[in-house]
Amino acid sequence: MNQRDVPLLLSRVPLFQELAADQIAAIASDARLLQVPKAEILFHKGDDSHGFFVVVSGQIKLAVASSHGQEKVIDVIGPRQSFGEAVMFLGRPYPVFAQAMSDTLVLKIGKQTVFNLLAADASFARAMLAGLSLRLHSLVGDVESYSLRSGVQRVIGYLLQQCADQGSAEDEPSVTLPIFKQVLASRLNLTPESLSRELHELESANLITVHGRQITIHGLQRLRDYDP
Repeated sequence: MNQRDVPLLLSRVPLFQELAADQIAAIASDARLLQVPKAEILFHKGDDSHGFFVVVSGQIKLAVASSHGQEKVIDVIGPRQSFGEAVMFLGRPYPVFAQAMSDTLVLKIGKQTVFNLLAADASFARAMLAGLSLRLHSLVGDVESYSLRSGVQRVIGYLLQQCADQGSAEDEPSVTLPIFKQVLASRLNLTPESLSRELHELESANLITVHGRQITIHGLQRLRDYDP
């Protein structure tokens, strides 16, 4: 990917889907592509925010660490997803750290460009609000899922979401877990042992087949309808 591809990438990011072509071009003109090697920290908790990011390829883990060294994964950001917007608008330090899960390419969008567009163009502000509202709706759904659903329901929801994100129309798609199981377990508010147990339950019910990080789903509707 090179700088010429940036406007097309931005047009596919949910946060920018309501923007006009000239607004996307204005953002793209000041955006920078950054290579983040696997395990490298993009920013630390407490760092000042000077913009926000879009993942082009690879994955970024957002997490916090306790005083005892334990880690809680808040989110795992994949391609065409953005992160860091709310902190930028609030003018506060990052409340989490961001680390590359694999060799990752991100796009950094400077806050001054965004702030200039917000001040000059009311339609840009409305479009950004629409994008942020969609993101908030998704986060509220995550909180509800982790608070009210059982462990196996969380795993099912994650697998179905992966199929939707990949645009799979097959009835028996294969999903490659994009992250290590312990990271996924933390993301779903489960222990690694619980995650393995839930996957085993789904496999025993002949709903999935697990081969390492590769999971074959034996019928999307059957998986949706499963009621343990």
